[in-house]
Amino acid sequence: MGKNLSRCCDIDKNVTTRNNTIDENVADVPTNTSPSSSIRNITAAPAITEDVPNSLKPEDMYYKMDHERRGLALIFNHEFFEDDAINSRTGTNVDCENLASTLKSFGFEVRHFHDLTYQCISNYLGEVAKMDHSQHDCLVVVVLSHGDLGELYAHDRKYNAESIWSSFTSSNCPSLEGKPRLFFIQACRGDQTDEGIKLQYCRSEPDGHPNLVFRIPTHRDFLIAYSTIPGFYSWRNKKQGSWFVQALCSELDVYGDRQDLLTILTFVCQRVAIDFESYSPERANFHQKKQIPAVTTMLTRLVKFARV
Repeated sequence: MGKNLSRCCDIDKNVTTRNNTIDENVADVPTNTSPSSSIRNITAAPAITEDVPNSLKPEDMYYKMDHERRGLALIFNHEFFEDDAINSRTGTNVDCENLASTLKSFGFEVRHFHDLTYQCISNYLGEVAKMDHSQHDCLVVVVLSHGDLGELYAHDRKYNAESIWSSFTSSNCPSLEGKPRLFFIQACRGDQTDEGIKLQYCRSEPDGHPNLVFRIPTHRDFLIAYSTIPGFYSWRNKKQGSWFVQALCSELDVYGDRQDLLTILTFVCQRVAIDFESYSPERANFHQKKQIPAVTTMLTRLVKFARV
């Protein structure tokens, strides 16, 4: 895997690098902020010694992906915001274009929207939920914006991130019952930075954060891939796009029709964790910081795409 080490970072301010060029990495938080800084006895169940036959048939292992259409891919891209105090997201259009190209290569009908208000987002998601998806393989929804823990930003206000996928539960969208609903979120989830740890044979790996509590939907056939773990920054390069979307598109372009989606996302996590690092030596709080995506899955089968 080729190295793609990002060379600079700022929090929507111009910062000088060693070569006196402008830093191009920013965090997807709405404003300029500094990083924040009982045991029971359990008796083991007896081991089962008899052989248990594998009940899964090949058709049970993978979602059916041979419907008439692949499905819709919705991209909600936010660059500018109504509140002047919220930083614009330079570089997000690169993410949008790269995602659209990658998803189209797998047969998705891509629809992208720019700087929508929350009401417009909510109304459109409601309309899509009422559509007939019976001849679609799946649904993809992408949000590129600022965020905080449990929240995302529309053009005019912040809103509960869960509202993005709650429209597509089986009760709200029956024609997607039993089909994968895939959500990709590029946004910060807090203002902490990941220091990383040093390993002998690897430049760095992210240091896992203890005692994280994930609030996940209890619905079958959902996958939610966040660009970062709860409480932490998510980094974006002003010229090349966000670290997460760069890695996601790169892995899908190479392995999208050869590996299942969860395997691909594992290597997206690896690429973000190893190939990217912030560079701002004059600002210790933002220098040599790392990032790791977080994937929550309620999928019941494997997702594997074919190119068209």
